[in-house]
Amino acid sequence: MHRSAPRLSRILACAAVPVMLVAAGCSSDSDDKKGSGSSSSASPSTKKTEAAVEPAKFDQLPDPCTSIAKKTIRDLVPSAKKKGGTAGGSNDLTARGSCSWNGLDDKGVKGSQYRWLDVAFIRFDSDQSLGSGAKRAGDEYTKQITKAKATEGAEKVVAAPVTGIGELATAVTYDLTKTKEDFEYATVVARSGNVVVTLTYNGAGYAGAKTPSASDIRKGAEKAAKEAVAAIAKANGIGVPPATGTSSAKPTEDTSDDKPDSPKSGGKTSDTSNPKTSAKPAAKTTRKS
Repeated sequence: MHRSAPRLSRILACAAVPVMLVAAGCSSDSDDKKGSGSSSSASPSTKKTEAAVEPAKFDQLPDPCTSIAKKTIRDLVPSAKKKGGTAGGSNDLTARGSCSWNGLDDKGVKGSQYRWLDVAFIRFDSDQSLGSGAKRAGDEYTKQITKAKATEGAEKVVAAPVTGIGELATAVTYDLTKTKEDFEYATVVARSGNVVVTLTYNGAGYAGAKTPSASDIRKGAEKAAKEAVAAIAKANGIGVPPATGTSSAKPTEDTSDDKPDSPKSGGKTSDTSNPKTSAKPAAKTTRKS
């Protein structure tokens, strides 16, 4: 009897072990299920949707060589070698383009006046990863101003804001000596929407002729830059006045397919390009006899 008592205790102890393990296992499974349930319900895919970037304002660029009025070219670059300008190379004219004019106005014994004018356009599309076209153009705007101020050999560099040209504009003026002549330079950098315009105008007097004043060079650059910026909107059909008399025009007199718009017509647009003037004429009704 004394020997069987300890043996019985050992059997009961061993028998209790599986029960505890089973209980522990059940408890563990229950906790896991609770934990997994709570975690799945706590995060029902709370990812935030990225806000779409602002669409680019302009899709097209103007022809750089016609972006400045012919009269302005005659005034700023007398005796220009090519009246129509020399276009710069570009593999995508909707993204970038440029044109330049230069000429020497020979005044005989009074010397000669040299002038050079260049205009360049860069357009930026909106991109989800890179930002809006306007933001990208803003970065380029700053870059072009920095580049103009850092022109090698430039002296008396002055940068000042300009009003009335695009949304932002800065004029950078400086003196530069080259080919043993004193040149006056003015670079106007402007941003309009998602497009950056960089216009540079410079001049010098040769053979004893007087160097043009910094004021005259800057005024000329600002005038040309203003025209170049305005050409962007025109190229995209923005701000173009509608054809006169569209409200009273007869539907049968639409000649937009016969005669293309003339540049001298003030930018008239056909009815199909203006939603406000594309209303269909009332259909004719046939009387029943």
